[in-house]
Amino acid sequence: PTSLFLCAFYILISFRLEFEETEDPDFTTLCQKLKLPNRVRKEAWENWEKVSSMDGVLEYDIQKKKELWGICIFTAAIDLDEMPFTFTELQKNIDISVHKFYHLLREIDTSTKVDSTVSRLMKKYDVLFALYDKLERISSEINSMLVLKVSWILFLLAKGEILQMEDDLVISFQLMLCVLDYFIKLSPPAVLNEPYKTAVSTSSINGSPRTPRRGQNRSARIARQPETDTRVIEVLCKEHECNIDEVKNVYLKNFLPFLKSLGISASNGLPEVENLSRQYEEIYLKNKDMDARLFLDHDKTLQADSIYSFEVERTPRKNHPDEEMPLIPPQTPVRAVMNTIQQLVMILNSASDQPSENLNSYFNNCTVNPKESILKRVENIGRIFKEKFAEAVGQGCAEIGSQRYKLGVRLYYRVMESMLKSEEERLSIHNFSKLLNDKIFHTSLLACAVEVVMATYGRNTYQSHDSGTDLSFPWILNVLDLKAFDFYKVIESFIKAEASLTREMIKHLERCEHRIMESLAWQSDSPLFDLIKQSKEREGSVDHLLEPTSTLNMPLQHNHTAADLYLSPVRSPKKKGSTARINSTSSAEPQTTPASQTQKAPKSTSLSLFYKKVYRLAYLRLNTLCSRLLSDHPELEHIIWTLFQHTLQNEYELMRDRHLDQIMMCSMYGICKVKNIDLKFKIIVTAYKDLTHAIQETFKRVLIREGQYDSIIVFYNLVFMQKLKTNILQYASNRPPTLSPIPHIPRSPYKFSSSPLRVPGGNIYISPLKSPYKFSEGLPTPTKMTPRSRILVSIGESFGTSEKFQKINQMVCSSDRLLKRSAEGSNPPKPLKKLRFDIEGSDEADGSLNDFCCLSLASTRTRMQKQKMNDSMDTSSKEEK
Repeated sequence: PTSLFLCAFYILISFRLEFEETEDPDFTTLCQKLKLPNRVRKEAWENWEKVSSMDGVLEYDIQKKKELWGICIFTAAIDLDEMPFTFTELQKNIDISVHKFYHLLREIDTSTKVDSTVSRLMKKYDVLFALYDKLERISSEINSMLVLKVSWILFLLAKGEILQMEDDLVISFQLMLCVLDYFIKLSPPAVLNEPYKTAVSTSSINGSPRTPRRGQNRSARIARQPETDTRVIEVLCKEHECNIDEVKNVYLKNFLPFLKSLGISASNGLPEVENLSRQYEEIYLKNKDMDARLFLDHDKTLQADSIYSFEVERTPRKNHPDEEMPLIPPQTPVRAVMNTIQQLVMILNSASDQPSENLNSYFNNCTVNPKESILKRVENIGRIFKEKFAEAVGQGCAEIGSQRYKLGVRLYYRVMESMLKSEEERLSIHNFSKLLNDKIFHTSLLACAVEVVMATYGRNTYQSHDSGTDLSFPWILNVLDLKAFDFYKVIESFIKAEASLTREMIKHLERCEHRIMESLAWQSDSPLFDLIKQSKEREGSVDHLLEPTSTLNMPLQHNHTAADLYLSPVRSPKKKGSTARINSTSSAEPQTTPASQTQKAPKSTSLSLFYKKVYRLAYLRLNTLCSRLLSDHPELEHIIWTLFQHTLQNEYELMRDRHLDQIMMCSMYGICKVKNIDLKFKIIVTAYKDLTHAIQETFKRVLIREGQYDSIIVFYNLVFMQKLKTNILQYASNRPPTLSPIPHIPRSPYKFSSSPLRVPGGNIYISPLKSPYKFSEGLPTPTKMTPRSRILVSIGESFGTSEKFQKINQMVCSSDRLLKRSAEGSNPPKPLKKLRFDIEGSDEADGSLNDFCCLSLASTRTRMQKQKMNDSMDTSSKEEK
């Protein structure tokens, strides 16, 4: 045994010495500082070798190399689940800010595991950055900078202990107000500014009988202010536009029990900073992320870099000292979110938690009164929602979930009444029994209302990262066990029925609709496939089963309603505005058709509209990708679209548990192969990655067969090409398939006429001049402008100092070097530094799988001249996210 041990030890030492001989000494030193295990170190060096194979990387100076080494170490540690260091320790050792780390990481292809980890890290950073900025401002306002350090650390500790979902900006801010309330009460009134001074003085006076000031010590004065006194917190809520009921709930149900668990009492005075810091350190080391205490030191690792962010002045300055200008509250990220919430709350304050008289009138007019089942459903879903919300956010936050659900119920009844009123005016009928007794309709409508509320609260001003919070769509679908295809049916009608929806919320619902069309509706358990199967059996042919291609170039009509979609098929193939539609809303049960009836059943309205929208979304994305990659071959776009459309209509099973964009990229690659256009898959993927909606998982993790996933190139070789080989080869024959019509692309029915217009070929947007104030429900509220949107230039008015223009120029110029974005109509973009599907340097398929284009095409196999990459080209184009 001893000899075996010595032999193994000798082999290990020999391997380590041999490995270190191949390493850069500085890399070895970095690994030692971070105490990397050999396995992580080896994986990190292999990552670096792949990255350094790119042109020019080895010529970088030592600092740039250290940054890339750090990224390679980070990705290796995440992939291998061995993280011996914290993220802050890594930052310190390679001297890099959070923003720079994130942008450099995006230049390197990484696993979905790394992507997910970094996305969560960045969202947490964004929330902490916004909250610390807010805390500094508030501390300055109340003249209490002395307790900034202890209040920030206590807040971090409370946030880590109370919240499971640490990227919830609203609840985190509400918790911060509770911390501020605690420390304001500990402060002598004389050192506070108004209105906090009066609030503390009033609490002291009302807490107990007044005693002479000279004889009262500080601890006695504090003891007379009960912890349940909410005068100060009411002032904080008013000053910062927070819902007082929600904050009181956080204060009583979460914050006070937290203080008690730490043994902290107001009567003991200020808690010891060192003790709080030690407890926070345990959370920080356990999470292995960033040390948020460094915000107190304005540490450069946590500061926003002007090159990577759009930090500008939040409050406009006057052009001249004598010039009058209305004061605009600073639009910090927190204030922007609070303004949006306040608008929603104001709208729903007048609404009821119960059906209104008008709704009850509609219920009473039904053949079968639906009121009892509606109320019972709302109650049952409320219990489920409260439970699931607490599981996601924290068990102490269940009542917060109930409050948000209550707002959703108010919106649900409000929109339902508006929908029914519109249908009544359109059809001149009063009996909506079938629709109002449809469980799926009600669940979808309630889900949409709650999603609007959740998205309003969950809206993060920093929308720069791939995914949302744990409560983001489609979380609500999972909670309500609702299918995405059923939810899609209500979205457009909901937007039409609720005129007070903000621009941001309309865009959010449109993004939800796009996610459904691109992937969620195509999941295996979706009712979409059964609907397609029924239509196929009814039509007898797939050629016109979904939507005739002849209608693609016709404008999309938006005159359908929720009743049309939830009660379809209701449309007569011969006549519109039919009696069938009226009857479908007036009866309690569906009208059954005898099997012997020879008349063809009407086409499904919901399926037809769904496919029309899918086609338009698909073509819009293809058009964007073609403009970036195939500007020299514009004729190919129509051919690629024909294959793309054919696949969606005739080979729709390929979409099962897959993504629309996967079919798009495979269609582009297949046509370019058969047309001898040298466009590599890695170039397609790199360009796709820059689309505003794209996430890396779309091309990194594609279903191959049941339970097996791989990269998109493997899917193309083993699945897509095998299924469509014959069809693709036809495009190289003398008799190619007839080209599909290009879909008519109208303005989105959801967008406002005042939407910013993009200048072609650049990163410039022209937006109508916005008033500092807007009127919502008769009350003036500040226009929702974030630090990013404030940089818009308005022609015809004074912009300010030249430094602002220099900042714009700096950001535009740096986008070439940092973001590698390609301008529309330019050469293909530079590929990622490392693509995991590019196994052993092979971009193409292996062996016979790659030879399908050679069947009858040997004479045309000569490739076109290799595409030249021009690193200095203008690649500043980037669509606004």
